[in-house]
Formats: sequence, structure tokens, C-alpha cells
Amino acid sequence: MEQDSGATRQLAQQIEEMLRRVVAGQRPVIEQMIVAVIARGHALVEGVPGTAKTMLVKGLALCLGREFRRIQLTPDLMPSDIVGTYVFDMENSTFNLRRGPIFTELLLADEINRAPAKTQSALLEAMQERQVTIEGITHALPADFTLFATQNPIEYEGTYPLPEAQLDRFTLKVVIGYPSEEDELQILRQHHEGFDDSDLAAAGLQRVVTDEQLAACRQEVLRVEVNDEMMQYLAEITRSTREHPSLVLGCSPRASAQLLKAAKVVAAMRGRSFMTPDDIKDIAPAALGHRLLLRPEAEIEGLTAGDVVGEILATVPVPR
Repeated sequence: MEQDSGATRQLAQQIEEMLRRVVAGQRPVIEQMIVAVIARGHALVEGVPGTAKTMLVKGLALCLGREFRRIQLTPDLMPSDIVGTYVFDMENSTFNLRRGPIFTELLLADEINRAPAKTQSALLEAMQERQVTIEGITHALPADFTLFATQNPIEYEGTYPLPEAQLDRFTLKVVIGYPSEEDELQILRQHHEGFDDSDLAAAGLQRVVTDEQLAACRQEVLRVEVNDEMMQYLAEITRSTREHPSLVLGCSPRASAQLLKAAKVVAAMRGRSFMTPDDIKDIAPAALGHRLLLRPEAEIEGLTAGDVVGEILATVPVPR
């Protein structure tokens, strides 16, 4: 039986209610983005242009009261444009660090697959260790540094696919689809009434989460109980990806650990102090799909990574 709402459930509800002022529908998307933040992970946000990817991330930053910066990635962007560089001060004859936009709490990397591999790699150290190295000197990023990177799944001309090593560092891949007819009508009504998506504060969006509340949520997640049966079930899911005939590359041990963290957050968001198979099954597609590499023949047959995850979830025995 589920326990009464805890700190994590309350926090998730507060954020969702606030984002409802500017976003119609997209509840699973909002939940997954909240999971990424509480789990101290990063998220790859994929959707066609105009589906509110940027607005959702900006709105989330406002709700959390986090310092927010945005980078528009382009083919000519250099690593120093992201992390910063040392500039010589003629007056004092010293080199001073001019910090790049990566020195923030919540970073939106827009159209990440438009940046070349060298520039994309500038984000790897930041994602894994929350630090950057400039001219051989290491600089710490904020403890809550979180990266949300967007990409367009349709337009591939002039893009650079993210390497597997970088994809594996994203806790979740959040896929934003088109709104339902009802939600699209709500969007039209909002714009008819004067909604301006470039000024979210004017729409009433404001901070609803304190640093103490977020810290309390993370402590609550740490206390979520995971028995041996749940641990075994989760391990069997990720290990099955390494043996699936349609895959060249399955999930890494890092994927298993991040799926565990994400599923514990889901359990806490549902007001429980213990994990169930449904917590794992509900977040597994977002946590695992982007890490899988399909065989060419499977792609020709129209199979997707999501299909493989669904097949594995349907075949791995669920503990009672």
C-alpha cells in the first residue's frame, strides 16, 4: 500500500502545476524532466521544431530558481565558446579567465547535434565530473550543474550524430511529440489571450522550490528501499540488451546505475518509500533507449530502440 505523499511527490506536483500555466499537456515529458533534475542527471530532449522544448527547460529553471543559460550550437562553435578561455590583461600583465556559459546551474544546449565532435566533447567532462579543464587548469562547476540538450529528430543535414560515449552520459532521453487536439486548442487560446513565450515570468511562472526542499527530496530518494528481487529484475533488463540479436551495442553498467536512480525517483514521486516493477518499467524506455545501437538489418526492418526495450520489458519475468 502506498504511503502518504512525501517531499518528492509534493515538489513534483508543485512544478507540474506551475508549468501547466505555459505548457498544455506533455505530462510524461514534465515528469521525466523532474526525474532528471532530482536524480542529478542530464537529459537529451528530442522533438521537432515548435514543440516547446526550449520553453519547457526555461520554465523548469524558473520553477527551481536556478541560474539558467542557453547555448545555440552551430557547426562553427569552438570548445572555448562553451567553457571559456584565458584572456591577457595588459594593465596587470596577467591572464584572467573569461568564463563561458557552461558555468551555470542549468544549461540548455540547443541543437547539440549541430556542433562538431570536438565541441560536443567539451561537454563530456562537465557532464560526468561537473568540472571543466581550461589550459590544463581544472575549474569546478556548480554542484547542481544540469545539462538539457535538445535535438531535432527529422533534420539531419549539417548535423553530427552524438557519439555513444556522450549518449551514455545522459540519464534520460525525453521525447516530445505533437500535442493532442484538446491541448493544441488550449495553446491557441493562450496565444489568443496574449501569451508571450519569450516572457514566462509575465505568464505567472515563478520559483516554487527552495534549495532545502530539493535537498530533502534527494535524501528521500536515497531512502527508497530496493529489495534483492527488484535489484535482480533491473539487472536482468539491462543485461538482456547486451544479448539481444537486434543490437550491436547494449547498455553499460552506468546505464544500470542510472536506471536504478531514476526508478527510485519515480517511486518517491509516487509517494512510496519502496520500489516496484512498475517504477522500473515506466522509466526504462527513457533511461535505456538512447544507449542502444541497432544492427543495420534491424533498422532496415523498421525496428527502433524503443521496440527493443518494449520487447525486453515484456519478456523479462516480473518479480512478485
